[in-house]
Amino acid sequence: MNANFINLQPYSNPHYFVYLMIGLIPIIIGLYWGHRLKIYEVVFSLIFLFLIFDGEKWQQGVSLIIYILFQLLVTYGYLYYRRRKNSPNRTWVFYLAVILAIVPLVLVKVQTAFPQAKIPGVLAFLGISYLTFKTVQVVMEVRDGAIKELNLGTYLRFLLFFPTISSGPIDRYRRFAKECDTVPKREQYLNDLELATRYLFQGFLYKFVLGWFFGTYWLPRITRAALITGTAVGGLKLSWWVVAYMYCYSMYLFFDFAGYSLFAVSISYFMGIHTPMNFNKPFISQNIKEFWNRWHMTLSFWFRDYIYMRFTFFAMKKKLFKNPVRLSQAAYLLLFLVMGFWHGLTWYYIVYGLFHAFAIIINDCWLRFKKKHKNKLSSNKYTKWLAIFVTFNVVCFSFLIFSGFLSQLWFGWK
Repeated sequence: MNANFINLQPYSNPHYFVYLMIGLIPIIIGLYWGHRLKIYEVVFSLIFLFLIFDGEKWQQGVSLIIYILFQLLVTYGYLYYRRRKNSPNRTWVFYLAVILAIVPLVLVKVQTAFPQAKIPGVLAFLGISYLTFKTVQVVMEVRDGAIKELNLGTYLRFLLFFPTISSGPIDRYRRFAKECDTVPKREQYLNDLELATRYLFQGFLYKFVLGWFFGTYWLPRITRAALITGTAVGGLKLSWWVVAYMYCYSMYLFFDFAGYSLFAVSISYFMGIHTPMNFNKPFISQNIKEFWNRWHMTLSFWFRDYIYMRFTFFAMKKKLFKNPVRLSQAAYLLLFLVMGFWHGLTWYYIVYGLFHAFAIIINDCWLRFKKKHKNKLSSNKYTKWLAIFVTFNVVCFSFLIFSGFLSQLWFGWK
């Protein structure tokens, strides 16, 4: 395969944005005049998917095609089963459909963690996690009866919506299906264009200015200083440079990822699709639960709806816990363990997940204590800022764990 084709990774260089904005012009003009050019949108999307997965990435492109065909088989197979007259709603069939939907992602995570295993048939490609979230969501809503029809064209557009394919945000099928064939009123679309432009420039500020400053300029320097100082002091190799790394990495992680998400939302708005926002000022959160309602929101809401709530309903139905507080705590542990394993089969991702599980459990205990003693505890602007300060530092420490730097510092593993 010729590796000299143009290969454009999403939102990574100026060429991508130049080609992107040129390609968006007919869509913008069409929506302004009240027409959605569906055929052009499909061709436009396919061209950009080709540019993402061509050249040296061609094997990922082949994996994507096989993956999509496999997921279509799973989702439409389960939909057919659910739509049959007098068909029993067997739980094991639902579980089988969910397991089949997540198998490709699980194999990718195992192969990444243990490259020496050389598992055959691994379908690794950019964005497999987010496509898996979408397909599992559809299977679960088919089970619930929320989705009774699944238009093939709409479903493919939903799965392969290229502005969000690499790193989200994670949309919901029913929300996407309502908008992808409709044309917004001109006044609404003009407002969308204004927001799209603002998000685009905000994304540039976040990713290419602030993200670069914290991640490319500062972080390598702080990393070297922390490693050198750690070697000198011995023991746990901790120093103030590790604290500096913690804050610097946290800022880089936020601005880089929030920048990517803003680009995806911006391009979606240009196309007349209201992809949900992913971040909402997470560092002003007053507790860890509020933080997860502001940070990577589409992922946290997905985990809440499809893991936390479903496990809770299952446990209540089976009467696994008598105490609702213990049930909630078990659900948090499961949720964040799954989130940790999803990030990777590495000790620091798993510890990161457990850290947040225990942080939320402790937070819930504190909130219950406050409710019982609200007349004895002060609540003013100073306690608010103290809560923000504590939450910010707890989150930054969790990101230090997540970064893997402690693994590098202590064990020499990157």
